[in-house]
Amino acid sequence: MNRVWITGFRSFELGIMGSHDPKKQVIDFALKKVLEDSLGDSDDWLITGGQLGIEQWAIEAALQLEDQDEKIKVALMTPFTTFGEQWNEANQAKLAELKGLVDFTAAVNQGGYRDASQLKKYQRFMLEHTDEAIIFFDESATESKVRFDYQAAKQFAQDHDYSVRLIDFDRLQDWANELEFK
Repeated sequence: MNRVWITGFRSFELGIMGSHDPKKQVIDFALKKVLEDSLGDSDDWLITGGQLGIEQWAIEAALQLEDQDEKIKVALMTPFTTFGEQWNEANQAKLAELKGLVDFTAAVNQGGYRDASQLKKYQRFMLEHTDEAIIFFDESATESKVRFDYQAAKQFAQDHDYSVRLIDFDRLQDWANELEFK
């Protein structure tokens, strides 16, 4: 059994505002490649959050692979129960739809957001319940909140048998080139 945490940039951090954006097509291609390389046995799990962007797109990619008879299970974990309630109606509906499609969903912390310690507890939960992290992040993007997940994963890997795989802008460009010539 392999349990993979995929996280990364939020959609607004990448400047992707719609599903027809060419950057989104590259991300979808990359996620499919990553999932096919990392998961596929009937006991394998994608465990991710519900953030807009890489996390939700990873769930969609995994569900598409399930439709193609891949045997990936998907868990959507949120940091707290009221996660996403401040989003607009369309984004809330998308999160609710994904929660209804995955194999398992739960909140790490009960109730609403109280303080940053809940986010640290969420990170710790994700690290302790997965075997590797695949993080779509580029270290030149200093404004991205995913840098905290990347730093936590690297720190965790120092003391544990844990793999951290970084998907940076250069790797995404490689996939963009591959997709262009496909």
